[in-house]
Amino acid sequence: MPGYHLRMRKACLLAASCAVCAASLGGAQAPAPPRFDLEELSIADLQQRMQLGEETSRSIVQKYIARIEAIDRSGPTLRSVLEVNPDALAIADALDAERHNGRVRGPLHGIPVLVKDNIATADKMMTTAGSQALTGAKPPADAFVAARLRDAGAVILGKTNLSEWANFRSTHSSSGWSGRGGQTKNPYALDRSPSGSSSGSGAAIAANLAAAAVGTETDGSIVSPSTSNGLVGIKPTLGLLSRTGIVPIAHSQDTAGPMTRTVADAAALLAAMAGVDKADSATTAARRPAAVDYTRSLDTAGLRGARLGIVRKKLFGYSVAADHIADAAIADMKQQGAVIVDPANIPTLGSFGDSEFDVLLYEFKADLNKYLAWLGPASPVHSLKDVIAFNDAHKDQEMPFFGQEIMTMAEKKGPLTTPAYRAALAKNHRQARQLGIDLVMTKYRLDALVAPTGGPSWLTDLVNGDSSLANSDAPSTVTSVAGYPHITVPAGQVHGLPVGISFFGRAWSEPTLIKLAYAYEQATKRRTPPLFAPTAEVTRP
Repeated sequence: MPGYHLRMRKACLLAASCAVCAASLGGAQAPAPPRFDLEELSIADLQQRMQLGEETSRSIVQKYIARIEAIDRSGPTLRSVLEVNPDALAIADALDAERHNGRVRGPLHGIPVLVKDNIATADKMMTTAGSQALTGAKPPADAFVAARLRDAGAVILGKTNLSEWANFRSTHSSSGWSGRGGQTKNPYALDRSPSGSSSGSGAAIAANLAAAAVGTETDGSIVSPSTSNGLVGIKPTLGLLSRTGIVPIAHSQDTAGPMTRTVADAAALLAAMAGVDKADSATTAARRPAAVDYTRSLDTAGLRGARLGIVRKKLFGYSVAADHIADAAIADMKQQGAVIVDPANIPTLGSFGDSEFDVLLYEFKADLNKYLAWLGPASPVHSLKDVIAFNDAHKDQEMPFFGQEIMTMAEKKGPLTTPAYRAALAKNHRQARQLGIDLVMTKYRLDALVAPTGGPSWLTDLVNGDSSLANSDAPSTVTSVAGYPHITVPAGQVHGLPVGISFFGRAWSEPTLIKLAYAYEQATKRRTPPLFAPTAEVTRP
């Protein structure tokens, strides 16, 4: 239930201040965005409309489907939604009937939600991880998180595009491209990357194609597309959400999580998806908290008295623009009563080297083979080796722009009993947890750590793949390796391109992080909807 952002090589984080990038851009005039009745409405807003009889779940679903046709299939042609659920209207009708009879399941009742196309749904939609190799494969059951959404009354509206195989195929990939769906566009500047691998979920929710979406992350693939598309994204503690039924990269880092326009929506979605799954041992960990209603953490005074550590070393200094936005956000937090400890550096940042990637290679082979076995004999492919062979046999469709170097590296790895793998995994956990996040938070008595999520989005480049100007770690690396929670919130824009601020901390600290993120969001309200500009708002000197 990944994706892997390959942060060290992806992201023209200097794009906003890079003379080469700026010189190639004019100040292209964006066409007026089409008017949309549900523009920027929250889950609570939609519920209120249904309660007042102004809307039904059916009417809301119809409006979002029309929006997908107008924005995703034509107009800017975002390519963020791979398919719409053919049963969406029937599901909405059934939920409307429940409401009419006095039954409302909760805050998601009748709410349309998009899910990433590596999250299995046992319905008329496909689950392909963006690859034609899985066309026709029918999962035997819903992914646990998809089943939880249905039980909560959500309408699974459709499947979103993604970086194929959650960006774990090639070292030269373009974020947001898949063989099944083509290249997803960023609605803030159509020639910029939506980031990956949850690119479709990010672009779709930014463009108001649904109320909310679910993404997945192995390292950066919820928080990075969220910051690039002006969204709130939550990468939860490993084990808060079940991984069952999600096309994997690596069980030691994979998790699903919400991608929404507001912190309140993210909290509601997270609460609905969280649950203990006997088929996923990570969800039965002894330290895992009991069921939590994360909407109870929505406190506008949540920053007052909170001790926040600013991680300067490694997480600042790669983008002047992102640093300015982060410093302004920190000043806003201080104004809201937070106690700022600056710096509060994590001593082990940058120490993972190739060991994180090596662990992922081992686990990808083992975990993908296990997932494909779960699909059963009807699946067109049954192993990573089969996937590699399929790609070779269908190069024109699957590899017109980049190859499958990562997959071939993974196929050469041995079993998970290999001593080198086990040593690397143990070392990474120690460096990220005890000697990393836990150490600095204990030393300074912190409630959370803060840093820029990333820089403004880079230009999409199908010839060379994602840009490689970044020279720093990102908060996503240490939180993903540790399996700890991470929330990004919109903090500003650079030439019309969104930039987010990150709150992260110890395992199971989601209530605290949500409280802090919500207080910051409500005090600043930095999110602005996209204008579908042809390019970034850079004016020639």
